[in-house]
Amino acid sequence: MSRVLCVGHAVQDFVFRVPELPATARKHQASAFACVGGGPAATAAVAIARLGGEPLLAARLGDDAVAGLIEAELVGHGVDCAWLRRFPGCASSLSAVLLDAAGERMIVNYLDVRMQVAADWLPDPGALGCAAVLADSRWPEGALAALTAARAAGLPGVLDADRPVPAQRAVLAAASHLAFSHEALADFTGETDPVRALGLVSRGLDAWCCVTVGAEGVHVLSRGEYRHLPGHRVTAVDTLGAGDVWHGAFALALAEGAENLDAVRFASAAAALKVQRGGGRAGAPTRAEVDDFMASHPE
Repeated sequence: MSRVLCVGHAVQDFVFRVPELPATARKHQASAFACVGGGPAATAAVAIARLGGEPLLAARLGDDAVAGLIEAELVGHGVDCAWLRRFPGCASSLSAVLLDAAGERMIVNYLDVRMQVAADWLPDPGALGCAAVLADSRWPEGALAALTAARAAGLPGVLDADRPVPAQRAVLAAASHLAFSHEALADFTGETDPVRALGLVSRGLDAWCCVTVGAEGVHVLSRGEYRHLPGHRVTAVDTLGAGDVWHGAFALALAEGAENLDAVRFASAAAALKVQRGGGRAGAPTRAEVDDFMASHPE
């Protein structure tokens, strides 16, 4: 069982299903409601556990009732929460999430600005026996510390580069693998074409780079060589957490020794299964489900 250290954001999502995303400032009626855990690193950790890996999550929480909800759900999914840290006087992060009939989402998040940003308490992934590190972009100081430690230990260090991409170039430089969302890469580079944007962001970086573009698939740039891996054509029911599942599956595949492109294929299969299900992170697939999907959906 491969161990992966996930560092970043853990949040409680209050999810409302609506016929369509609101365009007016008035009262809207939800057809369904769920209270589920979220956050890129936390959801990736759950995905890793469901895929048969051993995730450790390091994240910052407030000292409140929401923190208890977050930790209890993660423990229930099999995530090692020994490195969750609660900060007195702070509120845990929470989000209001609106999901429409097409599975698209609108998210309003709260993150307490009083939360300590210093990351000197993070563990050494090598000393913990980890085979890979995954960090999200919501806590740049934590990402920098974790990815730097991964480099020092000779481990794959994946940065989930979603909005907002850290302005500190050092965070990008610390990663061995940069995995951008299309929107985040466009915002960061000012270039909407994913291939040209990858070329811009990769300059001066010693990293394998990719950008996920939903059903279009994944564009990859490594040492000047470009590849495109098409996505799976599936009917999306709920896209919430699909990118986080992708990153968790990708990091786990690398931890297990997979080649980069094989790790992409594995992650894309996991995400394709996730979007066909509701329930947020609870819809993350098992290892057997991904293996069966890949067998029935050859490249």
